Amino acid sequence: MFRKLFKSSTKEGEGSSSKQSEPSSGSPARRLLRGCRDTVSPATTSSSPSFPASKSGRKANEEPPWSKTVRARRLMKEYKDLQKVQNSRPDPIFTVELVDDNLFEWHVRLHRVDPESDLSNDMKELSVNYILLHLIFPENFPFAPPFMRVITPRIEKGFVMEGGAICMELLTPRGWASAYTVEAVIMQFAASVVKGQGRIQRKTKGQKVFNRRTAEESFRSLVKTHEKYGWVTPSLADG
Repeated sequence: MFRKLFKSSTKEGEGSSSKQSEPSSGSPARRLLRGCRDTVSPATTSSSPSFPASKSGRKANEEPPWSKTVRARRLMKEYKDLQKVQNSRPDPIFTVELVDDNLFEWHVRLHRVDPESDLSNDMKELSVNYILLHLIFPENFPFAPPFMRVITPRIEKGFVMEGGAICMELLTPRGWASAYTVEAVIMQFAASVVKGQGRIQRKTKGQKVFNRRTAEESFRSLVKTHEKYGWVTPSLADG
């Protein structure tokens, strides 16, 4: 398992132009971002965030009861930043939206991966416009990682496990840091699914079961295994 392929977008205060933090020229992450220099500011606390109108009828300027929590302030700031980026580009790498107007549960559509990868070719051949990800943020976020899984399409290999769970150290308590942003998580997934030679599963027989319960069980097992045996980090030459 590799460690933090996308360090340039993970830590607060690290500029995207730092030469030391850019991945090697041949890495999936570098190719994915080639020609795309829009950046999202590192997560910071916003003292007076504005809230979108609620489907439940809450007024746009009325703060919901969870608005004063650290988790809410952090996620609102990140959500607004990501919305600005995706609305400013005709072809964003990924887009985000709330699930049922819930700030603590997101759907992320990853529209592009490394264009030279087999996974990208699969998406084009099968007319798959995006990889749909489901993120759930715990009460102690950002001091604990979100739970993330793949909903669709069904992916084999690429560090995607039963239920759509994702084998990525950054998503575990030991590998997580509160400075990591949602953008960093998504971009590392985009790189790791290619590094792991992920492909869209074409066979209908014997398909993986992709649901939340199975994903949570797979991820708990993964965390226990790696806590016992550790993680394997590839050499820098691998990207």
